[in-house]
Amino acid sequence: MSNKRGQGSALALLPLGVFLVLFIGSGIISGDFYKMSTLVAFIISTGVAFLFNRKVDFNTKMEVFCKGGGNKDIILMLIIFLFAGAFSGVAKAMGGADSVVNLGLSVLPANLLVTGLFVIGCFISISMGTSVGTIAAIGTIGVAIAEKTGMPSALVLGAVVGGAMFGDNLSMISDTTIAATRTQGCEMRDKFKVNFAIVLPAAIVTIILLTVMTRGYVVNTNETYTYEIVKVLPYIFVLVGAILGINVFFLLGGGVLFAGVVGIATGSLDLFGVIGAISDGMSGMFELCMISVVVGGMVELIKFNGGIDFILNFIQKRIKNKKGAEFGIAALVSIVDLCTANNTIAIVIAGPLAKDIADEYEIDLRKSASILDIFSSVWQGMIPYGAQLLTAAGIAGISPFAIIKYLHYPILMFVCGIIAIGFGLPKMKSSKKKLEEIA
Repeated sequence: MSNKRGQGSALALLPLGVFLVLFIGSGIISGDFYKMSTLVAFIISTGVAFLFNRKVDFNTKMEVFCKGGGNKDIILMLIIFLFAGAFSGVAKAMGGADSVVNLGLSVLPANLLVTGLFVIGCFISISMGTSVGTIAAIGTIGVAIAEKTGMPSALVLGAVVGGAMFGDNLSMISDTTIAATRTQGCEMRDKFKVNFAIVLPAAIVTIILLTVMTRGYVVNTNETYTYEIVKVLPYIFVLVGAILGINVFFLLGGGVLFAGVVGIATGSLDLFGVIGAISDGMSGMFELCMISVVVGGMVELIKFNGGIDFILNFIQKRIKNKKGAEFGIAALVSIVDLCTANNTIAIVIAGPLAKDIADEYEIDLRKSASILDIFSSVWQGMIPYGAQLLTAAGIAGISPFAIIKYLHYPILMFVCGIIAIGFGLPKMKSSKKKLEEIA
């Protein structure tokens, strides 16, 4: 274990504190935690980082910032974000998202509607890679089920949110998966296998709980859900291809082409419609891309000013082994997500530090990536001021706090994550894959 570093400086972490004050303060004052632009808050915080190390000239600091923002891992992540946005945009525009939703609903047994809704949410979110999109897609259906059965709408929407967070945590095109694997330097399929092994018990127990809790409710629905199986195929292509280990750029590029061809063949889109959908999908990722660049530069400045060394020393004094380091990574990303209400941003911020901790304590990078994604998704699916619960609550016209006690899957995912760290699960064979081998 290497100890070749300085004592660091706690004051160098002030930019992160400034960001949290700006973001949380504006949320408390306005009552809207999305009132303050995340990008603007980070730019202001980065400006604070430039104030340190007065012995170093501004041009040197700017070089440090550009080095962090232009890090090859950051650039690769940005390109993947754009490809993922393009695929999601085209697949949704040609009707793929609606077909995925309706396919699942059309095969549900009437007495397992809520359980099935959770399973469908898992499938949709792992296919589309977005929790908020999944909630928006099937949330209204959940409300209709609640009205027809008389069961609490909070219970049904708790199942919807749980299913949405399943895929947000695991999907190959989820920005959290992309951020976690890129910041840690491991392959998506390897992270998926480790992550899936940890959270699968949570999904199984959630299914059992929902089945037992809703067994007394009966509903007769004659509604017909129409879908076109051909429009589901691009999602299946991406999911299967990612598991098989196809290069992510070829995979998402192929997914965009596949979805575009399906859209044109079915008459849902013309050529310019496909181009427009690609543009819209990429545009939806622009802010996230800029945040990633700014955060990368800010973290590099914090590191240059001694902030990272201070945290590593602080952690090292309190943990003596790899297990303690893993709990440290979990706590780090959890705190950042609670403060930012954005699990992708939480991973982008915590990821570089988590990588340093993983290297320091010889943690398998597949495990550190999984810990980052799991614990950021746990809290993102439970905080009442996060986009997920706000979206679900808005659909049902209820308080987001009413849904929290029914969030079985996020709670169980947290329990499984703690158990996995505590007992060193899952057992993994050594992996020496480098980031350069992934791209």
